[in-house]
Parts: sequence; structure tokens; C-alpha cells
Amino acid sequence: MAKDVPTDALDAVRQPIETAHGLPNAHYVDPAVFEAEKHAVLFAGWVGLVVASDVPEVGDAKPIELLGIPLLLIRDKTGQVRVFQNICRHRGMILITEPRKIEGAIRCPYHSWCYATDGKLVSTPHVGGPGHNTHEAVDKDQLGLVEVRSHIWFDTVFINIDGSAPPFETVHADLIARWAAFDQPLYHGGCDSRFTLDVKTNWKLAVENYCESYHLPWVHPGLNSYSRLEDHYNIVACGKYSGQGTLVYRQLTGGDAQVFPDFQGLTDNWIDGGEYLALYPNVLLGVQRDHAFVIILAPQSHEHTREHVHLYYAAAQTDDALRAKNSAQWREVFEEDIFVVEGMQKGRHAPHFDGGRFSPAMDGPTHCFHDWVAGRLLAHRTG
Repeated sequence: MAKDVPTDALDAVRQPIETAHGLPNAHYVDPAVFEAEKHAVLFAGWVGLVVASDVPEVGDAKPIELLGIPLLLIRDKTGQVRVFQNICRHRGMILITEPRKIEGAIRCPYHSWCYATDGKLVSTPHVGGPGHNTHEAVDKDQLGLVEVRSHIWFDTVFINIDGSAPPFETVHADLIARWAAFDQPLYHGGCDSRFTLDVKTNWKLAVENYCESYHLPWVHPGLNSYSRLEDHYNIVACGKYSGQGTLVYRQLTGGDAQVFPDFQGLTDNWIDGGEYLALYPNVLLGVQRDHAFVIILAPQSHEHTREHVHLYYAAAQTDDALRAKNSAQWREVFEEDIFVVEGMQKGRHAPHFDGGRFSPAMDGPTHCFHDWVAGRLLAHRTG
């Protein structure tokens, strides 16, 4: 990577916004740079994996792949959500290939080694020869499933692959405090409140587009008709998150003027306001008085990203028609962005594009993200 993206090019990204360049093309189109970012940016911090609502009941298990790593999300018998490497400790066989309920133990389909839902190895049939299920060389206490460090916040399961990140609640104390009003139950809207968008773009362009409001008048004319550009403000917490807020959030109403119930105890600023933040590296969040959403960006390659969208409400039961209408409305908004991020991805193949420039007034959230990515890469090189 050092040959593809010289240190001085990254230093140029980290300049004050008035003179800074954006990240060079290689960060979007070069598989080698994608591989370097995987380790420096994604694996070294708290990356969003899935939502805990994907395993709502005890024994629910879901296999997931993160950038080639086979993982297993499971709610154990105590109700705790855990993440393990989805491989048997014997010969590295994949344990679970489809979401399902674990009624007894997790059984390897190869040699039937079995694991409890908390990862402990509980059975090793014939390991000592036919009819002998133990062997002195096989210490079951040392051969449980490999657990991946995880933390749940805003129903999002964050994991730290390399184990080096400070505690999540320390890293993101500022945002947890900022959104303390929403530290209350979030109820996933169910099947009609989740959808996935397949986008032909690098994952970073999805972050960059989401965290700024500059594009609203031209890309989201419907949204901009009542939440105008001048009604928005930038949010910048460089090194952690960035995004935008609106002062004129408008509740969705049903045919009989029905609305979703509000979250409890909100201060006045949340009655008409909403905030939309990119929590670095790959989780996009939105909060309003009556519902919230989580978007987890799952990089598939340097030019392919899946956006997993989940909608949440303040009450466990909400009107089906209104919920479906809300999901359709947000899907329309997010789909309006696809041509933009795919267009920028194609644009990064132009050999003389130098990363672009930023508007000091409008692009602060995007510059903040670029600065963070460049900083992580430089730190990884010297570390």
C-alpha cells in the first residue's frame, strides 16, 4: 500500500478543511488498499456487524461473514448475545450455514464435536478411539469456540476483531451521552422494517454521502420540500462520528391522522428535531421523536457494499399500515442516494482526480471522516 498511497497524500487529507484533499482514488478502486483498510480501519476498531434483533430468542443462531471471516451470532441460554468464530476447534469446519434455533448443542457436521451456546466444548465422540469419547491430549476446557469481543449499543452488535480497541463505552462516551434520551427500549418493527440495498460502491462513499446534508436539494427533493438545506446543521466529532441534524422533523401520519408514539421523556429539542450520524467506521444512525433507524454497511469488496437497514419504534406494537408506509418512505430516500454513490465510485476511476476539495461551510462531516480514515492508516503503518 505504501507505494500506492504515499504518506504525503494522506497528510494532504489531514490538512485543515480549507486546503485538504479528499482520499486518493486508490482508496476506492485498489484491492490492495481495500485490504490495508480492512486491517487498519475495520478490524482495529469497533465495527458494526448485525443487530441483536436478528437473534430475538434464546437459542437463535445466525451465521455471518465479515470480510471473509466466518462468524456466528447466537443468543445463549442466559439470553446474552455473543459472537463466535463459526468454526469447529477440531478441523476448522464451518458449524452453521443457515439461521436456526439451537435446541441442544451446536454440533459440528464433520466429526460431531458439540458446543454449548456459551461456546464451551461439551462432547467429543470417539476422540479417543471407537467408543472412547475423551482423550488426555484433548482438553475440552481449552477448546471452546473462539469468542469475538463484542458490545451492543442501539441494538447494534459491534465487534473488535483484533481485540486492541479500548472499551466501546469509553471510545463512544460522547455519543452515548449526546443521545442519552434514547437510552430506552428500542423495538424492531419486524419483517416490514428491515431491507437490504446492494450498491456498487466502496463502503466509504456511502458514509460520506450519508453524513452531509449538502446534497439534499438535488438528490432528495421530496425530503427537502419540508426539511430544507437551511434547516440542517453539521455535527462533527472528528475521530468518532460526524453527521447532520434537522430542526424541522415532521412526523409521518396515517390516513386517520395516526402517528407513532413518542419515546418517553424527550426534551423539547427532540420534538421538532432529528439527528443522522455516521458512527465510524460503518454504522449509520438516525433518531427522531417517534422512531429510529440503524444502517449497517457490509463491505463485500472494494466496489460493492450491502446496506442493511433496520427501523425501530418506541412501542412494541405499532400500526401495520403506518409502519409499512414509514419503511417505504425511508427506502425511497435511501434508494435516491444510490446513483450518487455509484456515480462517485465510477468517478474514482478517472486517473487525474486528486481526491477533490471540500466546502468549509458544508463538507465538515465528510472531511472529518476522511481525516479519521487517513489517521488510522498512518497509525497502522507506524504501529
